[in-house]
Amino acid sequence: MSIIKGGLLDRRGFLKTTAAGAAMATLPLGGAAAAPKRGGHLRVAKGHGQTTDTLDPGQWENGYMLALGFGIHGFLTEVAPDGSLVPQLAESWEASADASVWRFKLRQGVTFHSGKPVTVEDVVASINHHRGEDSTSAAGPIVEPIQEITTEGNDTIVFTLDGGNADFPFILSDYHLAICKAEGEGIDWKSGDGCGSYILKNFNPGVSSEFERNPNHWRDDVAWVDSCEMLSIVDQNARTTALVSGDVHAIDRVDLKAAALLGRKPGVTVESLAGTQHYTFAMSTNQDPYTDNNVRQALKYAINREELVEKILFGYGSVGNDHPIGEGQRFYNTELEQKTYDPDKAKWYLKEAGMDSLSVALHSSDAAFSGAVDAATLYQNSAKDAGIDLKVVREPKDGYWSDVWMKDPFTAVYWGGRPVEDQMFATAYKCGAAWNDSFWCNERFDELMIKARAELDEDKRREMYWEMQDLVANKGGVCIPMFANYVQAIGPDVAHGEMASNWEMDGERWMERWWLA
Repeated sequence: MSIIKGGLLDRRGFLKTTAAGAAMATLPLGGAAAAPKRGGHLRVAKGHGQTTDTLDPGQWENGYMLALGFGIHGFLTEVAPDGSLVPQLAESWEASADASVWRFKLRQGVTFHSGKPVTVEDVVASINHHRGEDSTSAAGPIVEPIQEITTEGNDTIVFTLDGGNADFPFILSDYHLAICKAEGEGIDWKSGDGCGSYILKNFNPGVSSEFERNPNHWRDDVAWVDSCEMLSIVDQNARTTALVSGDVHAIDRVDLKAAALLGRKPGVTVESLAGTQHYTFAMSTNQDPYTDNNVRQALKYAINREELVEKILFGYGSVGNDHPIGEGQRFYNTELEQKTYDPDKAKWYLKEAGMDSLSVALHSSDAAFSGAVDAATLYQNSAKDAGIDLKVVREPKDGYWSDVWMKDPFTAVYWGGRPVEDQMFATAYKCGAAWNDSFWCNERFDELMIKARAELDEDKRREMYWEMQDLVANKGGVCIPMFANYVQAIGPDVAHGEMASNWEMDGERWMERWWLA
């Protein structure tokens, strides 16, 4: 049986688990909600989504597409509300002694919405979609350690890695790694034919999507509503108005400065949950002046983190320390010195860079996170005392992720974080990773990342992850001033159990976990 410690599977639980805990993934554990019931049409408005969104899972980059993907597709594993890992399409798994070879047993009897059975060939093709030099998938870095994927009979997939990785089952829960139908030498992602609990009936990128319950889904403890509609309403006021007027049942990204007032509206409940979500300002370390770490450090000491938490998050969050690992994670560095606002130290770093002053542009948009433009303005004001002229460039919401992020050299960004440290580091900090938005390369960091994922001794592993956090914080190209709680609001008809905090809105699995009271 799986053994759970601190909300996560322990070492033995990582190396071998079964389907015994699968039902834990969605049943209400908090005791606050009545038993779920079926029926009704659920409408949700998301503060994400853009016209360039695509059904290609390798390109998903915002909360709207996460929710869509989790609704219509199946995944080998799933992060449960309590943070543990539970089986999904993979009925069970086990690893070699050094965790370099993993065998996953595929659940039998699962079909795609079109009626085609899900096979081991589909799994292989789906993971391979993100592998290889020709792949443009953002999941490339996390599947790069896979050297070979083979099958045994009609129910077992064997992953051979380039080294041990005790967290590998967690990696396979990543939202990019949806299991799609094999087609030719690739997969059929264009049709949206998944094996998830909901069937995609309409997809209008940047506008709306419609879903119907999958009557042939293999589970009977999910997908409570008959149908769903998800709207992309990036404008915060319009999204809030849609909830208050009853046009939608729930919204994410609540306007924090108005959260208390919204919560006093009859029938509206504002919910806040701490997790791994963090807001960042990414500097392109391959472009001047950000090639100089002294400049990067000056910019990190020129931001007033406490002020941002107070005025942007309104207390719904905590101060960040320029690395992406949250306080609740296993290998959070508790001894790393916390950066504070220090204009004099920022000036000192500028002098080390041979500068008396600095003028740079910061590109921001509320598409990055709610209040991102205001946060940039506060940053601008605090940086003045450090001799830094920070010019705020307000960018349009639509197209921000395709036209601004990773295109302009200094941008506002939000990250949902990842359930394990290696996954976060490999996705956004490994040299050459598709989503390394600071274009940072550090040989020592990459070396430690490979060693840490293969190390089975917890103490040695912790030492390596602590050093990696230090490297990112003090040599990296990302300023991470704050960790933000997930704050959502629901109307009187919505009910749910214990909520996951690995992504917002119940780990973005609200579609199958929530019901109408």
